[in-house]
Amino acid sequence: MTGRYDETEGRGPEEPVVVRDRRRIDPLTGEVRPAGPAAEPQDGPKHAAPVEEPVVTEAPEPAAHAGPGLGETIVGDSVSVATGLEKELAERTADLQRLQAEYANYRKRVDRDREQVVSGAKAAVVGDLLPLLDDLERAEQHGDLTGAFKAVGEKLVGSLQRSGLEPFGAEGEAFDPSVHEAVQHSTSPDVAGPTVTTVMRRGYRFGDRVLRAALVGVTDHEPGAAPAPEPRNAPVDPPVGGELPIEGELFDENDR
Repeated sequence: MTGRYDETEGRGPEEPVVVRDRRRIDPLTGEVRPAGPAAEPQDGPKHAAPVEEPVVTEAPEPAAHAGPGLGETIVGDSVSVATGLEKELAERTADLQRLQAEYANYRKRVDRDREQVVSGAKAAVVGDLLPLLDDLERAEQHGDLTGAFKAVGEKLVGSLQRSGLEPFGAEGEAFDPSVHEAVQHSTSPDVAGPTVTTVMRRGYRFGDRVLRAALVGVTDHEPGAAPAPEPRNAPVDPPVGGELPIEGELFDENDR
């Protein structure tokens, strides 16, 4: 009969397995572990942890012509970065100022165009009413503008003048070819220069715009007639007692 061989027979007690964690960073907390001997289990044999000798590395001596150190490099980079930021800030500020100026000019241009459009529309409406104003003026000259018709006409003229309508072209005004259209011409010594003496149709302007020129008659200055020259052989003194004065020669008694 064959007996069973037990491998554990003849051996002493087995030594426990010791696992030492020498990782510098704790895998659970992520923090750096303090340097020192590793902890040993309480129930196992105490073994001295190997002491790690610190590695001393000598810093290389700086060369005689070495460039700036690390601190100087960092300071130089900071100065260059600050300069770049200031330059970029100045460019952005200039762009913003230019944009604000363009927007202000755009608003002024829009407001000016809006005013011109409104003024042009008003001038067009008033221009269509000018024949009506001519009829009212002729009716007033002939004495037909009376009663309620006169009140309506005065209200209409007042409203148009408050809106900016201004009549021109009256007798006695100086002739201006830009607003007066001359259809008659005469001369007279009573005027000092071209003067409006006859108004055939009144002119109107709306603001700075001339809606219609005035039809007028113009009189220019005419110098007065020069006095007639005296005759050269006219007697200086009037005759006295019917006798004529003796001029130019002596009386000779032998001529009798």
